Amino acid sequence: MRKRYITELFKDMEELKLPVPLKGNGNRVHLLALGDVGANLLLGLKLMGAPVIDAIGIFDVNPNVALRYEMEMNQIGAPFSDDLPKVEIVEEDQLFDCDMFIFCASKAVPKIGVQGDVRMMQLKANSEIVSYYGKKAGEVGFSGIFAVVSDPVDPLCKATLMSSGLKPAQVKGYGLGVMNRRAMYYAKKDERFAVFLDEGRVFGPHGGDLVVANSIENYDDELSGELTELTTTCNLKVRELGFKPFIAPALSSGAFSLIATLAGQWNYSSLWLGRGEDGAFLGVKNRISGDEIEFENLGLPEELYKRIEEAYENLRGL
Repeated sequence: MRKRYITELFKDMEELKLPVPLKGNGNRVHLLALGDVGANLLLGLKLMGAPVIDAIGIFDVNPNVALRYEMEMNQIGAPFSDDLPKVEIVEEDQLFDCDMFIFCASKAVPKIGVQGDVRMMQLKANSEIVSYYGKKAGEVGFSGIFAVVSDPVDPLCKATLMSSGLKPAQVKGYGLGVMNRRAMYYAKKDERFAVFLDEGRVFGPHGGDLVVANSIENYDDELSGELTELTTTCNLKVRELGFKPFIAPALSSGAFSLIATLAGQWNYSSLWLGRGEDGAFLGVKNRISGDEIEFENLGLPEELYKRIEEAYENLRGL
């Protein structure tokens, strides 16, 4: 059976190369906005970030929020050691004096009980905010990684790239990590999906066009479709309980994946695949090696390839 590759999706592709290579350790990261996601992400970076992260700069439009988290985060640690990253308040004009800038701002998080795709509801308002900071990043010649965590991740990445003039490799989206963990959650609960734990993959956006493959080598389209549906609606299950689902995304898509990125380790995040405006950010397994991004380009069964192709084309149309 003929295998098809993700690189077949696009005829031309811009070079995925960073202006400067990763440091490996001792990075400085700056975090914009300390809402539900930002605060939990900050906690994850504080607890797990050493030695790849040396310092975390924080900024919030409410100065008291920043003061609160500077105090609380710097009071966390083991009794007889002091090896966790320090947390410092930074001014808005210092946001891009770092190796990685993390965008967690959000203007329109839907309330509990709202029906529909809650991620896409945030697109217009959050695009305006991310474009504002994208433009600032370009104006100051930012040479680090612009990491987008706010929803909808992948369209906001494109808004960042188009507004900033940054190199495509500098902009990365972080929403797929939690989708992988949600698929794993169901794979551990139902033996029919158990093969996902060893052979599965996730592709595409943090949203309705997500593609979950139960297995690359032994792909089952029906089972994969069922697991995809469970994964994409998992956030709604939390909302039905009366809560906003922000803890797992902040840690799995955010802290764990951001730390892996800085460490040059494999992670799930979105990359710019295309050229000019004719492309999209698509979530795939990838890593940074030196100053280049390497992504997994597996041979895929036709049915799986078609699902990824549809997701990519839908993302291009946003």
